[in-house]
Amino acid sequence: MGNLLKVLTREIENYPHFFLDFENAQPTDAEREVWNQVNAILQESESILSGLQAYKGAGQEIRQAIQNPSDQMLQEQAWNSVCPLVVRLKEFYGFSLKLEKALQSLLESLTCPPFTPTQHLEKEQALAKQFAEILHFTLRFDELKMRNPAIQNDFSYYRRTISRNRINNMNMDIENEVNNEMANRMSLFYAEATPMLKTLSDATTNFVSENKTLPLENTTDCLSTMASVCKVMLETPEYTSRFSSEDTLLFCMRVMVGVIILYDHVHPDGAFIKTSKIDMKGCIKVLKDQPADNVEGLLNALRFTTKHLNYESTPKNIRAMLQ
Repeated sequence: MGNLLKVLTREIENYPHFFLDFENAQPTDAEREVWNQVNAILQESESILSGLQAYKGAGQEIRQAIQNPSDQMLQEQAWNSVCPLVVRLKEFYGFSLKLEKALQSLLESLTCPPFTPTQHLEKEQALAKQFAEILHFTLRFDELKMRNPAIQNDFSYYRRTISRNRINNMNMDIENEVNNEMANRMSLFYAEATPMLKTLSDATTNFVSENKTLPLENTTDCLSTMASVCKVMLETPEYTSRFSSEDTLLFCMRVMVGVIILYDHVHPDGAFIKTSKIDMKGCIKVLKDQPADNVEGLLNALRFTTKHLNYESTPKNIRAMLQ
């Protein structure tokens, strides 16, 4: 297939058209150092998702403890059920901090002068694939978190119990694991509807503000180019037929939505304006052409986690597509 990244000669509506092999890209020697660092973090991602998927919560024990405040045994049962869950929630939160560092390392590599985003993608397909994998993980994590109200209920009970100091004679070793400062940070994280996406949005915004000598366009063009890559791969049968797994379709959809959201948070005018470098109409259409079960969570992410959708500058037809 030659280069993993193929640049089509046709330019439709002035948007770049690319094919990037998300399934098979391997790091070159120049990419290896950053790739190894990010890969070590990404290897934990499946176990984090499995842990979140298996998270059942302590709702029943908490309800019984609240309904019977004078029953010490029920108080102890609830506390002993919640403590290991809070340790697991700390693990998920800790992973978000690692992911933040990984994303910033990749942005540094994929936006640095003198190369354009297109040239970076052509030279560093394996890093682009890792960037995509971070976004894919992020949207999967947030989809699972949004469907699991037990997480916030458990953590709220934990904080109330600690702060009221009702359990005087019980095992408080948990505070060595999750002290008050950590609990405050975790509380802010889990209060977000999409906590991982918020982490990545903040990380991207911080990357731009901390690298004042790097033109903003280097970052936004990297994101808009990735969105175009995914859109074209999804709408072109010639490309989708190359995927060895149907999961790659969903992978591309999640990545496309992820980079749109990041772009919308980082670009001063957002992703939805008429002059946007992202073909929002085309991207939304590509999603709506897929089975509804596969894309409802992604359409909701565009509806509720972008920054500029409801601004006056967003064309009415784009807003209507997401209603």
